[in-house]
Order: sequence, then C-alpha cells, then structure tokens
Amino acid sequence: MPDSNQHIRELQAEIARYGSEQAFASLFRLLYDRLLRFCMQYVHSREAAEEVVSDVFVKVWEKRGQLMEVVNLEVYLFVAVRNHAYHYLEKYSNMRVTSLENGEWELANGSDPGSDMEWKEMMLLLDAEVNRLPDQCRKVFRLIKEEGFRYKEVAQILNISPRTVETQLFRAIRRLHEAVGSCLPEKLRRGGKLPPAIGLLLLIMEGWL
Repeated sequence: MPDSNQHIRELQAEIARYGSEQAFASLFRLLYDRLLRFCMQYVHSREAAEEVVSDVFVKVWEKRGQLMEVVNLEVYLFVAVRNHAYHYLEKYSNMRVTSLENGEWELANGSDPGSDMEWKEMMLLLDAEVNRLPDQCRKVFRLIKEEGFRYKEVAQILNISPRTVETQLFRAIRRLHEAVGSCLPEKLRRGGKLPPAIGLLLLIMEGWL
C-alpha cells in the first residue's frame, strides 16, 4: 500500500505541524471504515465500534502535536482501536452485543443473472466460513487479505510474533480451502473469465487449486 502510506504520512505531517482540520478529516474518511470493521471483530456491535473508533480519533486530535513521533500512523491507529476495544469490553462486560452482518464484501453486477447469483452465494459462503475461523486466525486473515497489511504490521497490531501471523494465515487459508474449495464453479477451475467481484476469492485460493 505505498501510495496510501505516503498519503497518510502527508496528512500526519499537516495535522501535527499545522493542526489542519482538513487533513484530519481526510485521515478520518480514509481509515474510518477499515478501523470500524476491525473493531467489530472485538466488540461485535456496530454502535460500540463506532464509539471506540471515534474515541481513538478524538484522542489523536487532542495529541496532534505529538503525532510526528509515531513511526507508522496506520498501524498505530489499529493498535489503539484494539486496545480501546479491550477497555470497552472490560467496562461493559455484561453488555448485549449484536452479531456481525453478512455481505460486507461488495458484489459486482454481472450480465448473467444466474452467474451473478452463483458468485453471490459463493461469496456469502466464504464470508460465513471466515466468520467461523478461530478468533486470532480470523483477525490475521482479515488484516492481511482484506486490509493489505504485511506480516510484521499485523504482528504489531495484534501484539503477536510474525511467525505466529504466518502460521495463523496458513491455517485460515487451509480451512477456507477445505470448506469452499470443492464448491467453486467449474469455470474457475478451467481459468475462465470471472466477475471482478471475486478478486478477493482468488487471492484466498491462490496456490491451493
């Protein structure tokens, strides 16, 4: 994510040096949805996740003068959200939480209704299987395959070793392959033309078919 990282560093400098509200708003828009999805893996409630992520951004703004001391702001924010999510759960351990909704992955409309439904069902199946992964395994998978973080960055975010990250990702891909590999349409096996919506699926299955 080199372009994104550079943009974040530029926004970081504007916020820290000039207190730019415009730059802060851009940073918020750039990372909010990703941080929200990540936080929901801990608190399992959109309302709670919104509160946690918003609180993290408020604290970033309040300490904007120290922001240039942060080496990797993107990783820093994910770690901050994780820590705040833990604090939230500790504070509201008896709260009632709602389950995650399916269909977080956007599906492209195809010209063939039957094919479109086939891929929609496949992606929903894959989403359900991802949600069934063990907790740490699921977090590692989503951070790498959906958010694009590197192994070392995920290790920082989750406070685990890079080796553990590698192991957990391997387990996730193996389990997903066992769960959905046999359900893949025949044209995927033949390498035919595929709808753009399955780019994530191809990344997941790469090296396993």
